[in-house]
Amino acid sequence: MSLKNIRLEVMQTIEPKVQGFMEQFLMPIEKIWQPTDFLPDSQSETFFDEVEQLREEAKELGYDFWVTLVADTITEEALPTYESWLMDVEGVDQHDGKENSWSKWVRAWTAEENRHGDVLNKYLYLSGRVNMREIEITTQHLIADGFDIGTDRDPYKNFVYTTFQELATNISHKRVGKLAKQKGNALLAKMCNIIAGDEMRHHLAYREFVKTIMEYDPSGMVLAFADMMKKKIVMPAHFLRESGGSMGEAFEQFSNCAQRLGVYTAQDYIDILKKLNAAWDLENVRELSEQADKAREYLLKLPGRLQRIQDRMRFSMDPYRFKWVEANGML
Repeated sequence: MSLKNIRLEVMQTIEPKVQGFMEQFLMPIEKIWQPTDFLPDSQSETFFDEVEQLREEAKELGYDFWVTLVADTITEEALPTYESWLMDVEGVDQHDGKENSWSKWVRAWTAEENRHGDVLNKYLYLSGRVNMREIEITTQHLIADGFDIGTDRDPYKNFVYTTFQELATNISHKRVGKLAKQKGNALLAKMCNIIAGDEMRHHLAYREFVKTIMEYDPSGMVLAFADMMKKKIVMPAHFLRESGGSMGEAFEQFSNCAQRLGVYTAQDYIDILKKLNAAWDLENVRELSEQADKAREYLLKLPGRLQRIQDRMRFSMDPYRFKWVEANGML
């Protein structure tokens, strides 16, 4: 049986379990938070007073902070790319004439994720501290440019990627929230922390998908995991550009900014890999093929190799002038 057919068979075998995963890791729409729960109520008589308070609190936040928050928002706003990509994965079948649980999961996951960009975008707009038109141009570019995360239509590789990436976004949003709280911005801190909570739930779900696949095809999953780590997990916004810029040009500058701020660092990348190795109990996976056993050894040794590289790494300490934000964080 071909590699593609094995993966499809495993996806079809697990599919009946997905409804249970949805009940465990997603929340009912009527009960989950919505952006308006955190933003000034435009129907309220106190709306303008609330907006004024929001704008005053936003004054305390610095340049690198705004750049990071803007890039996080743009990454969340590029959701159409992520949904269309996942809908095309082998086994996520939305055209077979019946309700496939995998496609139902992708739609429900997208619906939860959609709220993140909504609330952050509205906050940025009301804050008066950023150039919204430049942000909107960058968002449109990112959706138009799409991405290539090295997974193709392979469900194993896609689930490794989403497991890794959801934890990375959890870390980023949580730390942005912590920085906001330190500056006395309780509203933004609460927003970022609740987004981080969503990302953690989603991370745990995708981590469980991989763990379940390990039970049916351990060699295939270990090989897919190793392949993704050899390519390196790229961020979903790795094609980030500003108006007039070339594809991907702004991403490196944003990464330096996030590193300077300590929001998401090279050390975090290594720590996430360690956590995945432990969560999937790689040391004790049994019945591996010879090739998969070598891949397992590669994965177990990789954190140490990356740590030695990271210890020698240097990144730019000079702020790049983004069009999204003026140097002092104000327009």
